[in-house]
Amino acid sequence: MTEVSPPASANFAFLAAHDTFLVSLGAAAERYFADDPAAALFKLRLLGEQLAQRAAALTGVYVGPDDAQVDLLRRLQDRRALTREAADLFHSLRRAGNAAAHEGRGTKMDALQQLKVARQLAIWFHRSFGNAPAFNPGPFVPPTDPREADEAVARELEELRARLAAAKLEKEQLRAVAEQEARARMSAEERARRDADDLTAMEQLAEENARHFSAELARLQAQAAESPRVVEERVVHASAAAERVELDEAATRQLIDQQLRAVGWEVDTAHLTYASGARPEKGKHRAIAEWPCDGGRADYVLFVGLEAVGVVEAKKKNVDVAGKIDQAKRYSKTIRLEPAQAPHGPWRSYRVPFLFSANGRPYIKQIETKSGVWFLDVRRSTNHARPLEAWYSPDGLAALLRMDEAAADQALEREPIEAIGLRDYQGEAVLAVERAIIAGQRQILLAMATGTGKTKTAIGLCYRLLKTKRVRRILFLVDRTSLGVQATDAFKEARIETTRTFADIYELKELRDIRPERDTRVHFATVQGLIKRVLWPEEGQPAPAVDQYDCIVIDECHRGYTLDREANEEELEFRSQDQYLSQYRRVLEHFDAIKIGLTATPALHTKEIFGPPVFEYSYRQAVVDGVLVDHEPPVRIVTRLAEDGISFRAGEEVEVYDPSTQAIDKVNLPDDVDLEVESFNRRVVTRSFNEVVCGVVADHIDPSLPEKTLVFCATDDHADMVKDLLEKAFEEKYGELEEDTVMKITGSSDQPLQKIRQFKNERRPNTVVTVDLLTTGIDVPPIANLVFLRRVRSRILYEQMIGRATRKCDDIRKEVFHIYDAVDLYGSMSKVSDMKPVVANPTITFQDLVEALQKAPTESARQSVIEQIVAKLQRKAKRLEGDALSRFETIAGTGPKEVVQQLREQPSAATVEWFAQKAQLVEVLDAAVGPPYRPYVSHHGDVLRQVTRGYGEGRERPEDYLEGPRDLTRAQLRDLKRALDEAGYTESYLRSAWKEKTNADIAASIIGFIRQAALGDPLVPYAERVDHALSRVLQGRRWTGPQRQWLERIAQQLKAETVVDREAMDTGAFQRDGGFRRIDRVFEGKLDDVLGELRSEIWRSAGHA
Repeated sequence: MTEVSPPASANFAFLAAHDTFLVSLGAAAERYFADDPAAALFKLRLLGEQLAQRAAALTGVYVGPDDAQVDLLRRLQDRRALTREAADLFHSLRRAGNAAAHEGRGTKMDALQQLKVARQLAIWFHRSFGNAPAFNPGPFVPPTDPREADEAVARELEELRARLAAAKLEKEQLRAVAEQEARARMSAEERARRDADDLTAMEQLAEENARHFSAELARLQAQAAESPRVVEERVVHASAAAERVELDEAATRQLIDQQLRAVGWEVDTAHLTYASGARPEKGKHRAIAEWPCDGGRADYVLFVGLEAVGVVEAKKKNVDVAGKIDQAKRYSKTIRLEPAQAPHGPWRSYRVPFLFSANGRPYIKQIETKSGVWFLDVRRSTNHARPLEAWYSPDGLAALLRMDEAAADQALEREPIEAIGLRDYQGEAVLAVERAIIAGQRQILLAMATGTGKTKTAIGLCYRLLKTKRVRRILFLVDRTSLGVQATDAFKEARIETTRTFADIYELKELRDIRPERDTRVHFATVQGLIKRVLWPEEGQPAPAVDQYDCIVIDECHRGYTLDREANEEELEFRSQDQYLSQYRRVLEHFDAIKIGLTATPALHTKEIFGPPVFEYSYRQAVVDGVLVDHEPPVRIVTRLAEDGISFRAGEEVEVYDPSTQAIDKVNLPDDVDLEVESFNRRVVTRSFNEVVCGVVADHIDPSLPEKTLVFCATDDHADMVKDLLEKAFEEKYGELEEDTVMKITGSSDQPLQKIRQFKNERRPNTVVTVDLLTTGIDVPPIANLVFLRRVRSRILYEQMIGRATRKCDDIRKEVFHIYDAVDLYGSMSKVSDMKPVVANPTITFQDLVEALQKAPTESARQSVIEQIVAKLQRKAKRLEGDALSRFETIAGTGPKEVVQQLREQPSAATVEWFAQKAQLVEVLDAAVGPPYRPYVSHHGDVLRQVTRGYGEGRERPEDYLEGPRDLTRAQLRDLKRALDEAGYTESYLRSAWKEKTNADIAASIIGFIRQAALGDPLVPYAERVDHALSRVLQGRRWTGPQRQWLERIAQQLKAETVVDREAMDTGAFQRDGGFRRIDRVFEGKLDDVLGELRSEIWRSAGHA
């Protein structure tokens, strides 16, 4: 068969170096531009698909011929071969081609601009994969239109020809231009005959391409798998080439047209212009181009119906768009409008309220002022311009125009906080958030200990914001389906102000509802689901508009402890935690909304996203206030293996477990291996250790009692083993077990949500074995025992684990909870835990360190961060091998040891610049892992050595703990309780220590313990002291009926709070009954004396005192 030559192409000829079929697609689009623009757009879509598929194969991310273009582009972005901006251009070709293919839609101007887009992507491809990083093909060559198109297209073609005339063209381009001009001079019949010949040639090329294309892609993919270093070089070149993709202003305007059209505006920068007669119409949402102003024309004016609501200034890529908002300001002041077109203004001197500046470039935080859509609401002089991810929709701007923030702020300040029935600290939290909103803060963090009612606080806050019309629609965002279901149920059941529930007052949309309705006020979603909707929307489904929500409440917003977690099913789609966190931030940034983060455990990145907390309510504070229960000193289970470790000697044949095949293999060790307790159940499987521990747990916990137990394991396989061992230990200790007494609930369990509900609401299971599924946000108040069989390195995960047992539960008369610690987790984490409270973050990524280096304000701060980077890199270097090492060397240009030496020797400024140029290196380092997970199997026998109480550093004996406060005085007893509590002398620890020393379990107050140690007072349960004091006071004089009732109520409160004074009478239940002033009248103005008498009787050293 004769070799077929592709039609000549002035703009795509260089693609012949890769495949002549690529040239033929570009040439066909140039040819069809004038006569059949829809056909041209379809050919360009095919060209985009071919380029993306080849790029994917060359970078090792191609899967197969059924790959959707959307998925392919996402993987290229994930691989860092494609920037967001270049990906958006590929999507532009895809959408225009789809509209042409399915709807026959497409104008000459569309075809012309998409030709320019396709050429930029072709240049990117050639620079990336054609060994031509400096390739410069010269200006775009405009295709010839024999009929000369309409005025707008003709004007654009003329400008392009002028640029062309000033450039020097390559020989091939000159030939193609000559052919175009000759074709333009042909008669219609001659052109038709010539086009038919070219079509035949193209069809033959297409057949040839179809025959060899799949095989070629498979070959490239296999080659990529064998040569990781070459692939990495390609990725680096592709990423660099993508940064150089650039469109002229006309193509940028077309790109902005597409973006505006996608969110609901009627727009056509070439034809929907003021000069062509375009005007606003009732019921239409128009972006009219070139609207006249005094001294110029606005690029677009946005009309919702007849009213002008926005002015847009559009610039090309390399312009600082943030600065161009000033030009939009000028146009808003000088725009020529009829009275009906500006019915709500003016606002000071502005006639149009919303101003925009854009260059078509997606929002990129690193070049914030040169990307995104910059937006300014000029109605309030205190508003400042800010970048948006995308454009407001017509409905969004109309809703924003209706909102009166100043009036809503005043309503919020007037609204009584007591009306929604929150606890005092919850009300303070709500007011703190509202003050921040009124002050203009748009990222807000609320830190409240697990179990203190974050969800209830959020319900009250959401109700007040909606009631006062301060926000229009709230997104309640969770990171797990189970948390979303729990939050939805709480909103449905919450009764606000009256007997009506929140759901009766405001429409809710649940997790299964993809999009909110117009009247939806609260919508629940998972982070994972929203990432898909925002970043990877399904074909034909637009991404949510930036105005879809104007307030986002993010539950459990810390998301910073995955170092120690097993990924759940929803997270397996993300390549790494860094990728998840990056996309989590992008989703939050997508919406122009107030963001309110709720957490018990703020992580470093949490504060970077939301800022420091506007309100904090710690675990220790909640315990002091009686909101949460404290824990007794942990029971330390010490075994021989836990103390001595497990050792294997070099040359020894040991068993290793392969989780992927669930098989046991044998290997000979090249070196000695010593494993401490922190490696148990992760790096080494030791059944004997777990068997001994489960036996001790069975000695301390009776599964037939109502208190529930939660056991934390290291892996899913470990959880299976522990469930089996616990069942056997319980049966040996207590006899037969009822079905489901012990249950495993992990991400791999069948119907885990149903099992969680069963654990929460039913008597069985009594004991649950888990890994991570129950560490966050799950509310099961009867949990009174925690068992630690795994070490974690994250403060956040540790405190979330502790938080599962802190809730009060009157049904089981829960006063404290118990910790059984077989791996010394409590001791290893106590110094970094807010439960003590000391805030620390024991883990940090290279990404965190490099960002800290860039932000470091002083030379000493930079040096400190560089030292951390060097130390971390030295540790990581030992784990770099195979593809990871190859990628490191390709990007860095040298090995890890040489990089360490370079970082030590060069100035800090050079290090900052070096990491800026090697951004992909950080991803390699954070993603690098060691060899596959194959834990050793130990057959070493284990025995129990001792079971001790951990009262804290240096206080192992009960006497150490009880005698410590001997030198403390009685003064300021109420403040003293809090000070001692924060110092580690908590009431529950004291009770436990006294019980161990004397074998007497006495529920004395912390003040009673101090008096016993300092003054020798007998130790009596505090509730008994109160009862005897009340009896003596009641017998001391004649009281009226109401007075006796109030004395009894005060005595009950004393048992709960230890101190009841004037301040206490003006809070909580007493406040609802009129507070101190009203109760004082019951006692004829002598309430202070009565309270003093009652306190004195409590501590009187006589009889039971």
